[in-house]
Amino acid sequence: MNIVLYPDPVLRQKTKPLKEINKEVFKKVEEMMELMHNAQGVGLAAPQVGWPVRLFIIDVDGTSRGEKVFINPIIVEELGELNKEEGCLSFPGITSKIIRAQRIKGQAYNLKGQKLEIEAEGLAARAWQHELDHLNGELFIDKMSPSSRLAISYQLKEFERLYKGAKAPV
Repeated sequence: MNIVLYPDPVLRQKTKPLKEINKEVFKKVEEMMELMHNAQGVGLAAPQVGWPVRLFIIDVDGTSRGEKVFINPIIVEELGELNKEEGCLSFPGITSKIIRAQRIKGQAYNLKGQKLEIEAEGLAARAWQHELDHLNGELFIDKMSPSSRLAISYQLKEFERLYKGAKAPV
């Protein structure tokens, strides 16, 4: 399992609800946690590892406390607005200011199949919104201002060039 990089088409696919929590799910989640921590990320969505299901993990404080896995998540309320720097593990080296809700209320299921009601603010709320976007085939570059997008256009073209090179027949 590896982190999928832009412009891989899997990043633009809408995901399907996860219907069963089994050993395979636990194994994939464990691998995702390891990948996310190794890449020093705070969140990772299933499509970012080529798995088209509605699941993401978030660990904003790097501890083992609290829920880290969110299955079939939805946001039920957004409050406030914050324009802060954001990055994405599928776009290494690229960051930009993105406007997101300051606080959110969400619902999801954990690995035990229990329904969770969460309230998050700051980085945790930003991570929830960012990862949920991935489940809908949306990327943080879609939320950049036109000037920010222009500023990274060379880097995006380089990702596209490398992707085409990797897919070219040998």
